[in-house]
Amino acid sequence: MNHPLVMRLITGFAWLSGLTLVSSICCIVGFLLFKGLGSLNLALIFGDTYWLDAVLLRRQVFDGLLPAIIGTILLVGLSVSIAVPVGLGAGIYLAEYCSRRLKMIFSFLFDILAGVPSIVVGLFGFSVAIFLHKYVSERIFPCLIISSLSLAFLVLPYLIRTTQISLENLPSDMKRTAPALGATKLQNIFYVLIPRSLPGIVSGVILAIGRCAEDTAVIMLTGVVATAGVPKSLFANYEALPFYIYFISSQYADKQELSRGYGAAIILMIICALLFMTAFFIKHKISEHALHRL
Repeated sequence: MNHPLVMRLITGFAWLSGLTLVSSICCIVGFLLFKGLGSLNLALIFGDTYWLDAVLLRRQVFDGLLPAIIGTILLVGLSVSIAVPVGLGAGIYLAEYCSRRLKMIFSFLFDILAGVPSIVVGLFGFSVAIFLHKYVSERIFPCLIISSLSLAFLVLPYLIRTTQISLENLPSDMKRTAPALGATKLQNIFYVLIPRSLPGIVSGVILAIGRCAEDTAVIMLTGVVATAGVPKSLFANYEALPFYIYFISSQYADKQELSRGYGAAIILMIICALLFMTAFFIKHKISEHALHRL
């Protein structure tokens, strides 16, 4: 396996794979910028409404993307806020507390759950909304909170597995040092193991953010509509950029309307990038705090 020719082939294949990935990303981003950069302006976001009135919610935006932008941010924020604590807790349990037999069973179930198509999760969320409307309250319909819960359920397996694997891959010496100095198991987990495994955990959070921001099948069945304005509560309909892009790309009337869809795709990428940067910033702050505590 250490033959020079084999090593060169492996190195060449690795470089080729990396260049292919980078080239693909550059082509996709370049294509979106070429098609949609010309449509990026205040009118795309605020329509005919004065931007200050729209930001302060004094007037409703009818022909702009502001309600979809706000709906997307609320949707992703709620979904990740629901999924992250549950995913971290389940991942910590599997890595540090669960017996070998239960770990095999739960890991198998979570792997199956990760392979469930998003449309099935959307149908499940829609069924929950119908059940609540019929048996709990007639005021409950497909809405923002049901979409958020459905997306949280969709990304939960990724958070659980990334947390579990990140904790299990830490060196055994690191796991034993703090308990040997008198730390409890919980102190060892929260002050030593989690800060050291943050890169893997944040990778799972970023994957969850991307999946929540791009998924259309789930939100189509659980509360998103074409024109709803800024959601007034968690039980209201809402707009979202993924659905807007899907709607425009399938029913556009002219090239100008299609270019608005490309512009919406660029805005969605910018929102995802900002959310990713926020996740990295939080990781950095948590790591610094843990190091100071140590």
